[in-house]
This record gives sequence, structure tokens and C-alpha cells, in this order.
Amino acid sequence: MATSSGDCQRRRSWVLGSAKVVRSGYGVILLLLNGGRKYCTYNSQVIASETLQVVFSAASSIAVYNVVKNNLIKFPWLLRAWWLLSFFMSVINVAIDTHLRIMYHGKLRLIDYFNFFGFLLNFCLFGISIRGKTGIGHNIPSNITDPLLKGKSDNKNTENKNESLYAKSTILQLITFSWLNPLFVIGYKNPLEQDEIPNVDIKDSAAFLTNSFDESLKYLKKRDETENPCIYWAIFTFVWRKAVINGCFAVVSAAASYVGPYLINDFVSFLSEKETKSLESGYFLALAFLGAKIIETTAQRQWIFGARQLGLRLRAALISHIYKKGLVLSSQSRQSRSNGEIINYMSVDIQRITDFIWYVNMIWMLPIQISLAIYVLHANLDFGSLAALLATLMVMACNIPLTRVQKKYQSKIMDAKDDRMKATSEVLRNMKLLKLQAWDTQFLEMLEALRRLEYTWLWKSIRLGAVTAFIFWGSPTFISVVTFGSCVLMGIELTAGRVLAALATFRMLQDPIFNLPDLLNVIAQGKVSADRVASFLQEHEIQQDSIQYVPKDQTKVDIEVQNGKFSWDAESIIPTLDGINLEVNRGMKVAICGTVGSGKSSLLSSILGEMQKQSGIVKISGTKAFVSQSPWILTGNIRENILFGNEYVKAKYDKTIQACALTKDFDLFPCGDLTEIGERGINMSGGQKQRIQIARAVYQDADIYLFDDPFSAVDAHTGTQLFKDCLMGMLREKTVLFVTHQVEFLPAADHILVMQNGKIAQAGTFEKLMNESIGFEILVGAHSKALESMLTFENTSKEQKISEIESTAASSTTNSEVLPARHESDHDISLDIATEKKGAKLVQDEEREKGSIGKEVYWNYLTTVNGGLLVPFIILAQSSFQVLQIASNYWMAWSCPPTTGSQPKMEINFILLVYVLLAVGGSLCVLLRAMLVGIAGLWTAQKLFINMLRSVFRAPMSFFDSTPTGRTLSRASTDQSVLDLEMPQRLGWCAFSIIQLLGTIAVMSQVAWEVFVIFIPVTAVCIWYQRYYIPTARELARLEGIQRTPILHHFAESLSGSATIRAFQQEDRFIQLNLFLIDNHSTPWFHNVAAMEWLSFRLNMLSNFVFAFSLVLLVTLPEGVINPSIAGLAVTYGINLNVLQASVIWNICNAENKMISVERIIQYSNIQSEAPLLIEDCKLPNNWPQDGTICFRNLEIRYAEHLPSVLNNINCTFPGKMKIGVVGRTGSGKSTLIQAIFRIVEPREGSIIIDDVDICKIGLHHLRSRLSIIPQDPTMFQGTVRGNLDPLGQYTDSEAWEALEKCQLASIVREKEKKLDAIVVENGENWSMGQRQLFCLGRALLKKSTILVLDEATASVDSATDGIIQRIISKEFKDRTVVTIAHRIHTVVESDLVLVLSDGRVAEYDTPARLLERDDSFFSKLVKEYSMRSKSFNNLTNYN
Repeated sequence: MATSSGDCQRRRSWVLGSAKVVRSGYGVILLLLNGGRKYCTYNSQVIASETLQVVFSAASSIAVYNVVKNNLIKFPWLLRAWWLLSFFMSVINVAIDTHLRIMYHGKLRLIDYFNFFGFLLNFCLFGISIRGKTGIGHNIPSNITDPLLKGKSDNKNTENKNESLYAKSTILQLITFSWLNPLFVIGYKNPLEQDEIPNVDIKDSAAFLTNSFDESLKYLKKRDETENPCIYWAIFTFVWRKAVINGCFAVVSAAASYVGPYLINDFVSFLSEKETKSLESGYFLALAFLGAKIIETTAQRQWIFGARQLGLRLRAALISHIYKKGLVLSSQSRQSRSNGEIINYMSVDIQRITDFIWYVNMIWMLPIQISLAIYVLHANLDFGSLAALLATLMVMACNIPLTRVQKKYQSKIMDAKDDRMKATSEVLRNMKLLKLQAWDTQFLEMLEALRRLEYTWLWKSIRLGAVTAFIFWGSPTFISVVTFGSCVLMGIELTAGRVLAALATFRMLQDPIFNLPDLLNVIAQGKVSADRVASFLQEHEIQQDSIQYVPKDQTKVDIEVQNGKFSWDAESIIPTLDGINLEVNRGMKVAICGTVGSGKSSLLSSILGEMQKQSGIVKISGTKAFVSQSPWILTGNIRENILFGNEYVKAKYDKTIQACALTKDFDLFPCGDLTEIGERGINMSGGQKQRIQIARAVYQDADIYLFDDPFSAVDAHTGTQLFKDCLMGMLREKTVLFVTHQVEFLPAADHILVMQNGKIAQAGTFEKLMNESIGFEILVGAHSKALESMLTFENTSKEQKISEIESTAASSTTNSEVLPARHESDHDISLDIATEKKGAKLVQDEEREKGSIGKEVYWNYLTTVNGGLLVPFIILAQSSFQVLQIASNYWMAWSCPPTTGSQPKMEINFILLVYVLLAVGGSLCVLLRAMLVGIAGLWTAQKLFINMLRSVFRAPMSFFDSTPTGRTLSRASTDQSVLDLEMPQRLGWCAFSIIQLLGTIAVMSQVAWEVFVIFIPVTAVCIWYQRYYIPTARELARLEGIQRTPILHHFAESLSGSATIRAFQQEDRFIQLNLFLIDNHSTPWFHNVAAMEWLSFRLNMLSNFVFAFSLVLLVTLPEGVINPSIAGLAVTYGINLNVLQASVIWNICNAENKMISVERIIQYSNIQSEAPLLIEDCKLPNNWPQDGTICFRNLEIRYAEHLPSVLNNINCTFPGKMKIGVVGRTGSGKSTLIQAIFRIVEPREGSIIIDDVDICKIGLHHLRSRLSIIPQDPTMFQGTVRGNLDPLGQYTDSEAWEALEKCQLASIVREKEKKLDAIVVENGENWSMGQRQLFCLGRALLKKSTILVLDEATASVDSATDGIIQRIISKEFKDRTVVTIAHRIHTVVESDLVLVLSDGRVAEYDTPARLLERDDSFFSKLVKEYSMRSKSFNNLTNYN
């Protein structure tokens, strides 16, 4: 147990505080015994009461001493209860004494000072009792505070350095927020960095909060005997303790705020009858005003901070649970909810639920505020208060239907935002395809249309909000007219003091009146969001009991499936897989083959437990590793992707990368395996992504390996090396199930499964299946035929074909000399984007401006719409309102009699009429202002959004390669919401609060200009505080915005790779990383909120003392110098001086924090764009390109000026209407050449000429719309089959069906209930990879371009389907130019010409026959490798 100097200080303060309470009570007794004046005739009872209180206080001091002595962490509940009771008794005592002192015009005695001093002490003890903790530290075992993520918090060794300031703060520091002072010292000197911000308290950490929320759920599950407890009860159970404490502070704040209106009438009476009353009673009144304001300020700051802190806790807990749910969602649930929609739950819905926590205190504050208001009114206006109550209830009732309509609008806004974000996420993910297909313009229009729908609902909501603002500002007018009118009818005299007290009360009533609809609105929003989150949290999960795990020592069978029936859709009658019986012994190599859509990948998923098991038994013995068909790569460096959470063992690691053919890749990267990978591996070739994924699985050293077609993305040589060194080498003793379309690998398998229509049609060894002649020979025969044609081609010269092409080839081939070819030229040209010598950092840290928000950002925002034309009208409307409001109140104060019995200066009816006209005029100005602010704000938000959207769409692909999608989505979601709904109000209130403050100063200075003596220096101090605060708060807000994105990005990545995470049993590690990221975001957010309260507390206190000084001044001035009624008006306004003065600074600071969202959106509105889409001066004929000749002249490509060239001196011509094959090792530059044709990357030197047109001199849209491509990664969009075939809607249904027939999909689509309107889920995940590639072929068949590019277009289909596709392409594109990149050599060998690339240069370019004539040619070596790999296969087929 350790004791710090801070603990000693706390101990002394507790004991001294308790002793002072005893001393105060003892002093009261002595005064009473000495004849101190009291308003009670029973002297003995009073002395006995005070004596009893002293005894109890002495007992509490002894209890405090025991707490200190025993080093207790918390104060005993009995002691806390006594302190609470003492505080409330002290409040009642001071209130009664004040009332009696004023009533009897008594002078202040020493006993009053003792009572007041005791009240202040009791108030401090009240705060301590609420907190409950003593703050005495204990030594905690080091393992409890170990970081959740190994390695993550080792950086800069900041664990001790960043110890939570909040956790070790004293009670005084908590009240004044001075525990933040060390952070301000750092932030004022230099811009804050993330590692300089102290950690959050353990109770605010994500791990602690997640565990607490789990406990709440467990409690409710046990209590209600249900697996899906109500989320509302779960939230209530989680937050209620902290919420009750906040509620206590809120109630105290609300009660203290009505002391001022209650005392105004007494103060005006004092000023009117100053000669008959003592100055001491006036000073006592001023002291009462000040005491109430201090209590109000302190309690208000505590409950607001507490509410924010509670919101942080709830947000952390809910985000964590949404993340955990996302990791275990069933496939059916994933298909019903897109990534964008799920991310919206985390970003928008969670925010709305936590916003409700802010307003929850209004629930109990509302009745207290109204009750106190009515009490104050009753004290001044007697039964006129009933009319005020009735009018208040009427105004509140009017707001309820408006709130219902607002709820509907909010729901519509959320639905529209969901649709927009869903589409935006999909578009950003597939931007490369959109650019290649020239669809970017149409998809931009689609997003703009979705935004227009959202804009429509936003405008309706803002319009309704303007009406609500009119009611808010008009409510005091309505209530006051009803109240004063009722008083006139009931004969209640309206004096200036009563009127001013009533007006002050009516202004106080604005809060509950306005907060009710606001509260109802937030409840409505919160309920909608809570229901959405609850619906998501109750989605179906993957079956946890679908697999039985058997210990390895109990069986030699690693995988066993008995009578398995599986389905992706739990409600489907027809299973996806049926009658599955499988037994795989330890160490077996099992190959799975079959046609497209036969159920190969589904079989692996059933073994992983990803599918819904309808019946049967699945047994697994050992750990699993899984390699998916679509590579899943995490953002980070290569080594992190391979280690995947395991420790780095160099020998094992080196052996793994060698077996996975990655050694030479690493040698070519400037930073080796520490080279950074872009989002989704976007800067890696398909083969490299697949090999990294295989290396990740191999390094796990699992017992069972499940490979889903891992060789489709690599070339023949690399595939052979992987099969030999990896599957048959490092994994020779492991159990391996591999799906493959490469038939040449099948003879090496111990067992082969042939899938057909979701069943195992055949099973056995290769020889056995060849002898059966049932269906296997179709797959094998297709490969045999392709191989035979290639071997035939290899052995014959095809003289006739050569003679036909020779002349063309001779003229087009400028570099037929065979360059020395490296054995493995795996230089990944695209990785050059990623690598700089200084750290190989492709994905840069998010842009973060430093220093103050530039004036140009404000100017840009204000002048975006019509050059800021509406801004002067908005300021004029607000100024008019302020003038009219002051005039109406001034009129009432001046015209009403100062005291009872005096005559008003005019008829009371005329007084009320003028008041009504002035007040209604002011309310109409508010309506005008609210409408103008809404219009200007929404127009500005819309224009800035469109500018950003168009800028992003026009950005080059290098921007998307280096920018995680989450950054753009964060701006389009969270930041855009700030612009839509918050920014206009925040910026508007900066001007409005300044205008209100100037109005208040004008009123006060008219009465007592001397107040400027203190007001000016206090204002200077306020400005200094603001300037001291801004640098720290601004950087905290920026860091908070930056740290929000990694949470969303990590969540999106985890959703995409959830199957892999589950297969590797890495859920816990990813959950811990999510908690770490939540804490990273919570840290700047929490301290930013606390910093705002730090500033507000100080500004409020300074304003309170200015107000108190003005009151003392009014009391001190001789009678007759000032008009008591006008002085009362000054006090009425002065009551809110602390709020106004603080709100000016607070609004300026808050607006600057929110302006960061504008800054971030403007950042993405100025992205350097690619070349123009259209060039008016260069109009092409409609039939261009007619011939399809592509000529490369001295082409040189590099991705950035500081990076080396990735294509060098490319000189060759692709003749029109011919088939050109492009081959080369993985990463030799094939894909870059294709990107250059589409101008995804621009030439640094040289040119590309298509049909005598230099493509760099025409618009991108003209170029890309005339070309067709079937990309390596098949992409499908959420929607329908029809929409995916023809996204632009240019073709008829009959043409669509014709394309489906040709690409072998017609029968599958006809089986669907909705035919062409059949559903396609996000990423096309309800279609197999092969089917998705066939859809891409269907698009090309519809487009019928003169030039078609195939980039590994048949990599994911079986040999039989590949053969059919090649025949279709040969037939449909026989008179067109076809450029083919393929790893299957037989798809290239029949081309008219073959281009061989090596290290970004032309190694060979000639006819296949002439290249095969030379044994040393690069192409010849590739063909021989492929032939040798299939030699064993041929021997087996000949044997058969």
C-alpha cells in the first residue's frame, strides 16, 4: 500500500473540513447563548438543535479520521448520507433566514456569517458525498494495468507518463476542473499530439465499460429468463447510478437558478424604499444573489460534464458490442445489412443514443423548473400564477404534435442517409471499376440524387425547426400576456418589481418549454436509433454448436461430416449442400473440384461452421487455417499480415516466405516485408495478395488447412512452386483441403471430391475417378483438350498462320530481341506507389491542420452561397429582435408603478397592447432569422457536399490507393451531419450571443455605468482565458476527429474478413484492438469536453462576480440617483449575464471546434483531379476506334516523380482485330500496361495511340467508354441482376438474356424467382466467385467494344467453363482487338501475337509459333513449365 503526497493532502483536507463544520456549529451555540438574535421564541429548543448538530458533526469528523487512518477507498454510506442531509438542512436554514431577514428588515449579525460559512462547507461535503471516493491511492498489481494490446502501448513508453489526471484529482480540482491545468500548459506551448494526452480513468476505459455492460446483460437475461433482453433496460441498468448523481446536480442547478427571479421584487422594493431599510439588508440580498449563482454554476458544470462522461461510457460499451456482434453475424444476416448500414449504426445511431443521455436530466428537471417558476409567480402575482401555468401547459402541448412530425422527418433523414452512405461505401470500394468502365459520371449522378432526397427531408426538418424556434422565443410573450391580462381581470396590482420578477421567470420558463419538444425530439431520435441497434444486436449469429471439436489424441480423423445438410439461408427449403458424407484422415491432401456454382466454396464454409447446419454431424480435430478465394488483406505492413498476431520467429518466418515464393518480392521492396500495404491490398497484385494470405495461414502452424482456389491468381510457374514447396512441402504432414480449377494438381491429391449441384457427385483417387467416366472426365477432358492444343502448337510451326501475320508482326515488333530473363521477376510495379525510401508508407497519416482555423475557412463557409448575401439579413433580423425585446421589457418596467399603491403612467390596457405589439414583432424577427439561417446553412452544406463529392470522383486512382475508405466515409457521414444540422446554428449563435450580450450591457450601463470599471478588466480576463483555452481545445477536437476514423475503418475491415478471423480463432485479439481504438478516440474526446467545462466554469464565475459588483453598486448608490424600476430591469438582465458572457466565448469556441468539419470537407473539395472527362476541341467519330490498333511509342510509366519507372521504353503495336496475349511473371508490369491503356496512370514519357489518335489528347470519358475490360477482381453491386449487367440501362431485356445465355448464366438466373430482378447483395456475396466473373463477361458482351481487355478474366472458373468462355470470346469478338492477360498459358498460346514483359520492359514480342521455335525464349520456358507440370497428368490420362 503506497501513500503519495497528494493522498496526504487529501487526508488533511478531509479532517480539517470536518473540524471546521464542528467549529462553525460550536460558534453558533456560543452566539445563541450570548443572546444572538433569532426568530424563534423557544430558545432551549434552538440551542438543543444546534448542540445535536455539533455532536453529529463531531461524530462525522471521527468517522473521517477512521477513513484516513484505514486508507479506505470510499467513504461509508452512513457518513455520505449525513453530509447529504446536512447540506439540505443548511439550504433550508439559509433560505428561511434570508426570507425572514428581508421581511423584518433586520441587520446582518455574526451568526448569519457563521451560518453562511457553514453552508459553504456543507456544499463542499455535498460534492464529496456525491463522488463517494476518498481519492486515497493503492498499489495495484502490475498485471491488472498491463496494456490490452501487446506492443500497441509500448511506443514511447507512455503508460506511466499518461496516467489519468482525472483519476487522481482532489475534490477541489474536480469542482474547478483544475486537474486539466497540466494539459493546458502543454497544449498552449505546442500543438498537442495524441501521446501527450493523459489516459482516461479506468472506469471510462472501453474494456471496463464493455465488461460492465456485459454484466448488465447477464443480469437481465437471468432476471427476465430471455436470451434477448430489452436494450432499454440494459442501458438503464448500465447508466442509472451515474445518471442519479448527475440528476442531483441538475436539480440543485435548476433550484438555484430560480433564486434570482424570486429575489428581484425584494430588490426593487429595497431600492424604492432605501431610506427605510438598512444597507446591510441590501448587501445581504446581493450576497444571496451571488451565492445562488455560484451554486448554480458549480452544479450546472458538474451535471453537464457528468452527462457527457456518461455518454462516453455508453458509446464505448455500445460500439464494442456492435463490433462483437459484427464478428459473429450469420451469412444471411450479413446479406440483409450492408457494411455502410452497419457502420452507420456505429457512427450515427450510437451518437444519437448518447445524445439522449445529455437530455435525460431534463426529465426530472422539467417538473422542478415549472414548479419553482409557478411558486415564484405565486409569491409575486398570487392567483395570476395559475394563468401562467395554464399558458405554459398550452405552449408545451402545442409543441407535442410538432415533435411527432419532427420524429417522422428524423426517421426519413436517417433512412435517406443510410441509403446514401450505403451507395457511397460501395462506390468508393469499386472506384477503379467505375473509372475503367466510364461509369463514374452515372454513379455520381446517382449519389447526387440520393443526396437530393436527403436534402428534401432536411429542409422539411429545418423549416419545422424554425417554427419551433418562433414558439420558443414567442412563448414568454404569450405567457406574459395571458398572465398579466389575468392579473388585470382579477384585480391584482402590477408593480414594476412584480412585472420584472414575472418577466425574469418567464424567460427562465423558456428552458423547460423549449426543452420539452427538444427532449421529445431527442427521445424520438434516440428510440429510432436504439430500435435499429437493438434489431442489429438481435440478428442471427453463426451456429456456435454446429461443429463438434474432438481432441487429437482420441481420433486419427481430422474432419468428419455425416449426412450433412447445410444452407446459407436458414429459412430456405432447398439446402445449398445436401447429403454430405466426408471423412478426412490426418495428413491427407483432399482436392475439391467442380463446375462454377457447384458448391465447392460452400463445402469449405460448412466445415468452418459458416453455414447453417440443418442436420447431420460435423467433427473437427485440431486447429484450422483458412485461405479465402478473395484475398483479405489488412491495412498495415506485410509482416503484420503474415504474423497475424503471432510472435515473430525468424527461422520459421523465413521458411514460410520462401515456401510461399515471397522472398524475391521482399528483396525488391525498399523496406522488404515492412513495406506498407494499402487498404484491401489495393497496391498489391492479385498474386501477391494471395501469396501473403497463404503465408499467413502457413505461419499459423495449424493442423487443418482449407484453401479456396489459392492458385487462380498466380502464374503457372509461381503456382507450381507454391504447390510443391507449400502444399506438398511445409504442409506435407498437415491435413489440407483445397478447391482448385487447375486440373494438373489433382493427381497429387490423396482424395478428390467432385461437386455437382450442392452434392458430392464423385469421390476417390484420381485413377478411380478417371475410370468411372461419370462426370469427372468432363473437367479433365477440357483441360486435356487445352493442353493438347498447346502441345500441338508447341511442336508445329503453323507456317500458314505465320505467313499471314509475319508482315504485320515484322512492322509492329520493334523489340524482338530476347532480353536476359530473371528466373523470378516478381517486381511489383504497383508497390512502387507504396514505397518511399524513408519508410514505405503508402497510407499516410490523415491530414491534420495545425494552429487556428484559417480565416479563409470561415470566409469560404460564409460566402459559399451567393457570396454571403443572406448573412447581413440574418444579423439584422437578430438585432431587430434584441432591440424589440429590450424595448418591450423597458416599456413594462417604465410604465408600471414602482410600488404598491402608486399609479401607472398610462392605462394598463394600453400598456399591455404596446407590450404585445413589441414582443410579437420581436418573435416574428426570430422566425425570419431562423428561416434565413436554415436556408443559408442547408444551401451551404449542400454546395460543399456536392463540391467534395465531385472532387473525390474526379480524383486519380492514386488518391484511392493511399486513402482508406473510412476517411472519406467519415467526412460524408459525421462531418456532413455537422454541416447539415449543427454548423448554421453554432455559427449563428456566435453572432446572436454577442448581440444579446451587447443588449444586456446597454441596459446595465444605462443604470450604472460604473459597472464598466470591473466589466472591462473581467472581459479582458475572459478573452485571455479563451485564447489560452483555444489552442488545446482545437487540437483535441482535431485529434478526436482523426481518431474516430480508425474505429470505422477497423470495423469495416473486420466485417469483410470475419470468416478468416473466426477460422483463425482471432476474435479476442480483434476485439481487444477495437477496445484500444475506442480508448484512443475517447481520450481526446473526454478531455475536450472537460476543457470546455474548465473554460465555462471560469467564465461563469467571473460573470457572477461582475453581476454581484453591479448589485453592490446599485445598493450603494444614493436614493434618487437611479430609477428603481429601471434598476430592477438591469438586474433582470444581469441575472443572465454569466450565461451570456460565457455563451459568447463558449459559442465561439464550439463553433471553431465544429468548423473543423468544414475544414475537413474543404480539404477533400480541393483534391488534384485527373485529366478532363471530355475535351470539346477533340470530338471523335461515333465509330472510333474502328480498327482497334494500339501503338505504344517509347512508353514510360511511373506512379510518382520520386519513384522509379515501372514501365520503360515500351515500343510495340497491337494490330487491329487480332488477339494479343500478354504474359510475364507476377508483378512484371502486365496490369500497369492495361492501366496505361485506360489512363488510370498517365505516361511520364511517350504515347499510346489507338487508331491514329493519341489517347492523352482526348477526354477520359471518350476513351474509357469506347473500351471494354473484364477485370481480375469480379465486382458486383448491390441491386439486381439486370442492374449489374447493364448499370446504365442502355439495353433491352432480350439483349440482357442473350448476354446471359452466352456467358452460361441464363439457366441459373431463370431458376430465380424474380429472374432479371433477382437480388444481388453487397459485393455479390450471394453469387460464387466464378459466377461473378461470368457476369463481368456478360457486361462486355453487351457493350461490344472494338477493343476488349481480359485481365485474368477466367482465373476463378473451371477448365470446362474456361474453354466455353474462350470459344464465346473467339466467336463474339472475332473481328475485334482482344488483349488477354492470363496465367493459364493455353488461353494465350492461340493468340495471334504474344507480348512477354519482364521488369517493366518488353522481353519478347512475336507470334507464339516463332517464340516457341527458340528454346531460350522466355515464352518457351513458360510453356515448358506448364507442360512439365501437366506431364504426370498426361501420363495418367494416357493410361486411362
